[in-house]
Amino acid sequence: MPKLKTKRSAAKRFRRTATGYKHRSTNRGHNFTGRSMKRKRQLRGMHAVSAADTPELNRLLPTKAR
Repeated sequence: MPKLKTKRSAAKRFRRTATGYKHRSTNRGHNFTGRSMKRKRQLRGMHAVSAADTPELNRLLPTKAR
């Protein structure tokens, strides 16, 4: 059986947690001047990936991802 390869693009975007995966918030690139402080604060940090997307990430990241 061939080696299981990690999809490197997914490995750079997702981190495995004890119960699933987490990812960086979207809409974080630019244009922050028109947004409220509350919105900018809520966009900080990492957020959980939905349970529906977890099986696909298990296929893309067969070994532990960071």
